[in-house]
Amino acid sequence: MADGVLTLRELNRATLARQLLLERARLAPAAIVEHLVGMQAQWPQAPYVGIWTRTERFSREELEREIVSGAVLKATVMRQTLHLVTRRDYGLLRAALSETNYPEQSETAKRLAPSVRALAETGPVTTAEALAFLEREHGLTGIDARPAWRAARVRAHVLHHHETALWGGRPEGRFVAVEEPEEHVPVQARAEMLRRYLLAFGPASTADVRGWAMMRMTEIRPALELLEPLARYRDERGRELLDVEDAPLPGADVPAPVRFLPKWDNVLLAFADRTRVLPEPYRKTVIRANGDVAQTFLVDGLVAGTWRVEKGRVVVEPFAPLPRAAQREVADEAERLEAWLADA
Repeated sequence: MADGVLTLRELNRATLARQLLLERARLAPAAIVEHLVGMQAQWPQAPYVGIWTRTERFSREELEREIVSGAVLKATVMRQTLHLVTRRDYGLLRAALSETNYPEQSETAKRLAPSVRALAETGPVTTAEALAFLEREHGLTGIDARPAWRAARVRAHVLHHHETALWGGRPEGRFVAVEEPEEHVPVQARAEMLRRYLLAFGPASTADVRGWAMMRMTEIRPALELLEPLARYRDERGRELLDVEDAPLPGADVPAPVRFLPKWDNVLLAFADRTRVLPEPYRKTVIRANGDVAQTFLVDGLVAGTWRVEKGRVVVEPFAPLPRAAQREVADEAERLEAWLADA
């Protein structure tokens, strides 16, 4: 780094270090989930692979115990997207998002939330049962009913049943009322959320922050002001980057081992400018028009291809020919992933 300017490669190494993708950690699954400020969980198996690739030793049963016990929840949080979050972080994130113009802040959601919560407190409820309830009790039908149910249950702290977050779970399932979280001052909760974002994804621009949180700058600026003093850098295009002071900034020459990432890994989605990890020529191949995000692998810190499982084998598809040493490292890591999946 010279004159406060971070090169793209330096940004890459800083991000990988904070994402536990330079060196694997010895942390429990809940600690990994909390360190990353949640892990996207539309596909139930994704967080498991994401934790595996970041830890020295991990079995799916470790995470499943945390999920079944309620220490880790499956909830709609940033970007109105399903994440695994710890119970402690759930309250923080819901408070941080409570002034954002998400559907759960609508007048309809506010009106329906008490009755939706009362319904769920009688026992797990399916979407079909909830929609029938909204029609019976509130006269909601057709295209109005489903978004109203979704917004009301998010507001009412009615979450996906833990079974939908298990390794063999199905995304669609039952919903349960969880204990209402501790209250936080929203701007203070946002400040803590953004501090944690910078620790896990920084240095980052305000555009990166906005894209990750899907918040307005009128909400972000006051929260960032509470975090001052912040470290400030520039990228090679002159854009300001914010960071927490004394956060790790490894050198550009630090080796980056091959890593396999699951679908929707947040390291590919947490930035407005994703080129620090995802080269622009590959972006539309990895992040598709329908919102799907492919399973990828990193070579020298950058997305170099996709992977899939066929008959128990991990099959890789590089975007370009790989050097011989990288081919060997990819093959070795694929074999390691195959062995873990076989045990899982």
